[in-house]
Amino acid sequence: MLDTAPARCADSRKGMSKRLSSRIPYSRQWIDESDIAEVVDVLRSDFVTQGAAVEKFEEDLTKAVGVRFAVVVANGSAALDLVCAALEVNSESVGITSPITFAASANCLLHGGAAVKFADVDPLTGLMAPENLKALLESKAQRDNVRGIVIPVSLAGRVANLPEIQTIAKKYNFSVVEDAAHSLGATYTFGGNIYRSGSCAHTDAAILSFHPVKQICCGEGGAVLTNRRELADSLRLLRNHGIRRPSANGGGSQNVRPGWFYEQVAPGWNYRLSDIQAVLGCSQLARLDRFLDLRRTLAARYRNLLDRPHFKAVFRLCPQEPGHAWHLFVIHFFDGKRRDAAYEFLRERNIQTQVHYIPLNRHPLHVERLGETVLPGAEAYFRGCLSIPLFPKLSFEEQDRVVEALDEFCRRQLRFGREVVSMTRTSLSVANTTCSAMRSLNRANMN
Repeated sequence: MLDTAPARCADSRKGMSKRLSSRIPYSRQWIDESDIAEVVDVLRSDFVTQGAAVEKFEEDLTKAVGVRFAVVVANGSAALDLVCAALEVNSESVGITSPITFAASANCLLHGGAAVKFADVDPLTGLMAPENLKALLESKAQRDNVRGIVIPVSLAGRVANLPEIQTIAKKYNFSVVEDAAHSLGATYTFGGNIYRSGSCAHTDAAILSFHPVKQICCGEGGAVLTNRRELADSLRLLRNHGIRRPSANGGGSQNVRPGWFYEQVAPGWNYRLSDIQAVLGCSQLARLDRFLDLRRTLAARYRNLLDRPHFKAVFRLCPQEPGHAWHLFVIHFFDGKRRDAAYEFLRERNIQTQVHYIPLNRHPLHVERLGETVLPGAEAYFRGCLSIPLFPKLSFEEQDRVVEALDEFCRRQLRFGREVVSMTRTSLSVANTTCSAMRSLNRANMN
């Protein structure tokens, strides 16, 4: 009888090799046939941009978030630029944001000419700490009598402490804009009521991003949300070059304007979203609740699988919080060198992770402006943070592969640590023995 064991082993190795060779990203979009069908319909229509789809997407967003107005734009960075311009941020302004965020949260303030400051974060959550904002405003606003804007970042899907930040900012006449690029679908509780991230219940405005790794995807896209009509009108004007088209009116031949008439009243931008992107946004938004359910299921499964002593000896998990939208699943290594080693260890196994974020105050641009500044909360958060794969289409098999790789890494690290301790003790013992022998020899020579 033919022995098929070697063949079975080869097949098993081939299957294992294929399983390990498939790349697991830290995040990615989920585009299905319904999304594709909506985009194809627009491509076959008369309007691929500046059509009815943009207004429909804006209406759907207001319902999903519970806000009065939504102004969709080309991307999340454009949303930040526009809201700063609409709130009249200028060279006399002070802009305050979190150091644990992407460059755009501060760039928008620099584009407006504002002096940019960083309010340090809670080292466990990475969210702006209200007490640090208060100290910054007390020292800056009272001394210089300045006005400006605060941009708290709702990081990784966890909403910033917006009620307390609003209370502090109002005292100094600062506007508040929530950077909700990570937190569409997240909620927070205040005064016994539940509020949605982006609802602007405790802010003047909020921004969203529809980049492929976010909760919903437009390819690229963003939005500004607000409950203030005049702010929404200003945003729409600035989104379209600062151009308006007054409606034709009667009352005499000299007042009648032809249909082609337009006038520029402000220096705006072309930050429009196309209909192609807008219909994709509408289609994705219809599945937001499903995406959130899947993210929360995967996050809960991670928390269960990583609740083991050898994991806890190497890293900790973020504090649990109701309403988290789980844009990212972040683990925090107690040792920054181990975080970097884990990044490489996982990368070698085709598992992509990411660090969110290098503190902004560390970047050359801001060092040149502010000098070398140390923000202890941001440094503590950054030192050990690592975002591991989490997205709605992540399978349990892929998630198990991530956990298995982390398991192998942690066991190796702990075993190596014990070996180092053992080697150190042995070396010390040998050194002590040698020293004793040398002292005895020296005494003998002296005699």
